[in-house]
Amino acid sequence: MPIEIKELHIKINVDETKNQSQGATSSGQKGNAELIANCVERVMEILETKNER
Repeated sequence: MPIEIKELHIKINVDETKNQSQGATSSGQKGNAELIANCVERVMEILETKNER
């Protein structure tokens, strides 16, 4: 017998003060650029393997 979910509650707590203080520092910006570069590199690798198939 299948189970039917009629209602789903999701609760998220966000603390904006922590995010603002970290984003304002230059080291945070350097970390963001590094993270973006790694993500772009990984996406390019995935696309290359997809094209090889």
